[in-house]
Amino acid sequence: MKIIAFTGAGISQESGLDTFRKGGLWDGRDVHEVANIQSWWRGDESRQVMLDFYNQRSRDCHAAQPNAAHLALAEAEANGHEVTIVTQNVDNLHERAGSRNVIHLHGELMKARPEEHVGGIIDWPGDLNLGDTDAHGTQLRPHIVWFGEGLPVFDYAYTKATATDVDVLLVIGTSLEVGPANLCAFDTKADSVYLIDPDPPSASLFGSTKAENIRATATEGVKQVLSLLSLV
Repeated sequence: MKIIAFTGAGISQESGLDTFRKGGLWDGRDVHEVANIQSWWRGDESRQVMLDFYNQRSRDCHAAQPNAAHLALAEAEANGHEVTIVTQNVDNLHERAGSRNVIHLHGELMKARPEEHVGGIIDWPGDLNLGDTDAHGTQLRPHIVWFGEGLPVFDYAYTKATATDVDVLLVIGTSLEVGPANLCAFDTKADSVYLIDPDPPSASLFGSTKAENIRATATEGVKQVLSLLSLV
């Protein structure tokens, strides 16, 4: 089967990573202080605040482990199914679980890129500091998509997610409130859609498409659906 898994903060939360939402990382913090491109260009003091924030997120990611939901998706792929992960998350838990086809809409914590352009993406698993540069002497920044920036891989992700030969769409741990990323789910042409979350978005958002709510955590719901479909 050809499966698209559209994943959000809920799947990583079960591995102990705080979500980028109210009740998580944004509580008591001005989101624009650490997640807006204008803050990066404000000067070294502002840059340092941003680097400190993402360095801590990177350390948290290193300490976390893939959970049963990540592992079940990787198992379905290992069993011969074509599983593409389109994720809003910036951690690498899908890859560490064994998934090979992962598209990160909002960037990746374990990578950096030159501040002047989006090319030259570099693996960067440790802390990123002022003075860290690429081979051309350009300051590096986190490879994260901030407010005020476009989604470099959106067109590719959208094309994969909305292909006419997709059999199943799994929407896991996301409210589908963030656009344009949510179009990868809303515009699906999959035969079946499963919305996995303790408080899932309304199935009516998918119109005439067959969508089913699975009111469960990611670790419970993913295994449940994949077993139902005989994928694991």
